[in-house]
Amino acid sequence: MRSVTTMLRCVGTWRNWAGTVRATPSHVATPASVPELQAVVRDAPGRVKPVGAGHSFTAVAATDGTHLRLALLSGIESVDSVAHTATVLAGTTLRDLNGALWGHGLALSNLGDIDAQTVGGALATGTHGTGARFGGLAAQVLALDLVTADGELLHCPAGSDLLAAARVGLGALGVVARVTLQCEPAFELRAVERPGPLDDTLAGFDDTVAAHDHVEFYWFPHTRRVLTKCNDRLPADAARRPLPRLRGWLDDEFLSNTVFEGANRLATRVPAVIPRLNRVSARALSAREYTDRSYRVFCSPRRVVFRELEYAIPRAALAGALRDVDRAVERSGERVAFPVEVRVAAADDGWLSTAYGRDSAYIAVHQYHRRPHERYFRTVEDVLRAAGGRPHWGKLHTRRAADLRPAYPCFDAFVEVRDRLDPGRRFGNPYLEEVLGS
Repeated sequence: MRSVTTMLRCVGTWRNWAGTVRATPSHVATPASVPELQAVVRDAPGRVKPVGAGHSFTAVAATDGTHLRLALLSGIESVDSVAHTATVLAGTTLRDLNGALWGHGLALSNLGDIDAQTVGGALATGTHGTGARFGGLAAQVLALDLVTADGELLHCPAGSDLLAAARVGLGALGVVARVTLQCEPAFELRAVERPGPLDDTLAGFDDTVAAHDHVEFYWFPHTRRVLTKCNDRLPADAARRPLPRLRGWLDDEFLSNTVFEGANRLATRVPAVIPRLNRVSARALSAREYTDRSYRVFCSPRRVVFRELEYAIPRAALAGALRDVDRAVERSGERVAFPVEVRVAAADDGWLSTAYGRDSAYIAVHQYHRRPHERYFRTVEDVLRAAGGRPHWGKLHTRRAADLRPAYPCFDAFVEVRDRLDPGRRFGNPYLEEVLGS
């Protein structure tokens, strides 16, 4: 679509990556500059919602008004090589940003496990990675510029309440136009991946997290087996020992995507085989160790389509909560072919960040897109809510504003900023009405 300062009438239906949300916007606009973005927001008919890569499972970006596609609002505007900061446009994908930052000798301190999202979209829903000393993407934001409901450009500086609200803004405050990120000198990661027993992993998890920079593990339901990934930082000039091309393709493409897709198709037809499939998968995992650019280790291809629910809980509650999830799922009779992902993050100060004010553990559960997920997710959500959990804003959950307010000390402060910046709900939609109130 060409760049325009006026809106084009939309003739199609938008759907997100997972197929959980569909929307039919009346108009679509693709601004190519910040002034064009301001003009579009000011003049667009109906409500306005930016849409990135569509990797949120919720309807946070859905609208029947104007969809903003920010693919042309992309790239690094400036770099400060002394302060290790970069100002980037919000439509930049993380994949493009990571490579461009490396060319400037910089890297983001932490990343999630996919890189398809745009910077604006990843910030809006609180995308995070793992590491007890590191926050998510929002914690790396020093300042940002927001296009408000009247088309004005509002600067949200470091240390301000505006920035505390806008770091994880759900698209409710305005359209993020550009972001200044605190980066660091480019670094390599040494990745060590090993299978092991679940009980031993939980018993030694705090020690493992303390000994490594970035730790996560995958537990295969209906088994007592996990795969633990420990990533440690090395200087950018450290000897690089990437996976051999064939091994990388075999593990990350063929086994993790092609074979895994086939296994899930079989599990859909014959759910009774799932426990056996999981035992085979868990036993088939082999240890591996390699070193590569940080972003190449953090991020992996994800081609098997799934649904996901993820909760942040107090880190001290992890072991008990995961054991409770195990018992609840077995009691429910659900059969789950996707591993459960466990990560950690440091406390931060973003008002709607899932890690606000507390060191957190994340438990994420997935279900193949051709299989029903509702009962499984409800079962897990009940356990994690009871553990003091906060749902990931971009992943499936059933929480509503009255239920979310007690979980976030600054919930009302965020709503007050939303009411002040967007009293007419220019950026609203039904999902935001559910989670923030009308």
